[in-house]
Amino acid sequence: MQVRRLSLTNFRNYARLELDLPGGVVLLHGDNAQGKTNLLEAIYFLATTRSPHASQDQQLINWDAMQTDDPVVVGRLVADVLRPDGPRHLEMRLIVEERGAWALNGQGSFRREALVNRGKVRLMDLLGHLRVVLFLPEDVDLATGPPANRRRYLNITLCQVDADYCRNLSTYNKVLEQRNALLRRMAEGQTRGAADVLQILTEKLIEPGSRVLQRRAVFVTEMARLAQDIYFQDLIGGKESLRLGYLPGWAANGRQGDAGRANSDQLLRDGDWLQANATPAAIAERFAAELAAARPADLARGASTVGPHRDDWAIVVNGKNLGQFGSRGQVRTAILALKLAEIGWMKATTNDTPILLLDEVSAELDQHRRAALLAHVVEQVRGKGTAQAILTSTDPGLFTADFLAEATVLAVREGRVSRD
Repeated sequence: MQVRRLSLTNFRNYARLELDLPGGVVLLHGDNAQGKTNLLEAIYFLATTRSPHASQDQQLINWDAMQTDDPVVVGRLVADVLRPDGPRHLEMRLIVEERGAWALNGQGSFRREALVNRGKVRLMDLLGHLRVVLFLPEDVDLATGPPANRRRYLNITLCQVDADYCRNLSTYNKVLEQRNALLRRMAEGQTRGAADVLQILTEKLIEPGSRVLQRRAVFVTEMARLAQDIYFQDLIGGKESLRLGYLPGWAANGRQGDAGRANSDQLLRDGDWLQANATPAAIAERFAAELAAARPADLARGASTVGPHRDDWAIVVNGKNLGQFGSRGQVRTAILALKLAEIGWMKATTNDTPILLLDEVSAELDQHRRAALLAHVVEQVRGKGTAQAILTSTDPGLFTADFLAEATVLAVREGRVSRD
């Protein structure tokens, strides 16, 4: 898979950009705040419909465009994608209207439009046409940050390859929102007829929620095997073992310590029932029982306290939860193994190599781990006509002459890209 051409209009610091990209390894270099990361963000956004950096899509619009008197401002991200099964023309439009109201109270009109081969589609239907694996320095938060970070990682990765998972997740979230709204009303005393509706919404949660749980369990199991091989053999020379443990939402709800994090032994034990071979029917039975048991707590809190929206998983090295007990070096090495495993998993699942996006990751690694990462990157794209890796760096000196000889080197300065 490869982005052959990227076109940006009013996106971040790019008022207008038309960029042809070659296959293989591409190195973008330049000082900070010149637009290197914005290029990776644009490709990632087209692949996932999400930004890895912005909390609101409105933040992606070029600032200068927002200062004009134009009644409507449109940010456009367009990519021509080369895939083994044929080309794709992908577009995302970020449309800002009623900017006077926006300036006064932040409540102006904003909408997104997605197009595939110039035809409008639902945002969900944009997923899967472009697949990426993103490396960021802040990926350490997957181990050390809150569970929401890890759930977001599961959802973004799985939605790129599994449309059924994405549909089930969307259905679950919609019903969950309705159930939580009802629970809030019941907590405020609006109980007339609410019990029957609550039972209906609870039953509607079970099927999509069970399928989300089962798919996540399969993914964690498959990733654990791949990550262990990379970590044990390639990165630390057989000195430590790495496992991934899965903690379903009901275990996360009531079996953690005061710090809000499960210890690794408990996490692995509670996750044992949810193996890759667990059927949706068996999971649905357990989920239904847990929802029934949690009903008093849900009513008291005015919110749903069990389910996939409460899931967690952990990286466990030598039997210890890395997020709690790992050194900084261990965490970085384990996350690197996880990301490299993600490449292999996505390739095996789709029979196509995803585009690798690496944002200033080399500067965060020591020489040994940097060499292992770059060797893996080159191996993934060498000799494969549709494979592509795009890296950013403020210092090309971090890369060996052999690596640079394999790469196309582009300079980024003030929102302009040129061959170095």
